[in-house]
Amino acid sequence: MAFEKGDRVVFHDKHSDYDGETGEVTQVSETMFGDNTYIVSFEEGQEAGIAEESLEAGEDEATDDDNDE
Repeated sequence: MAFEKGDRVVFHDKHSDYDGETGEVTQVSETMFGDNTYIVSFEEGQEAGIAEESLEAGEDEATDDDNDE
């Protein structure tokens, strides 16, 4: 699953301080091999160069339901 800028994601990397945290994709870059890498911003900082397989879709934390008008 590819992610886009602004998507909420859960990061999984046991070697990172942000393992298991939910953050927001702030940048998407394509490698020379055609794979996407991501920069994800968390409450306490950011992590760069994240491979797609280290991310899963996060829950949308929006509390406003604008579609119910």
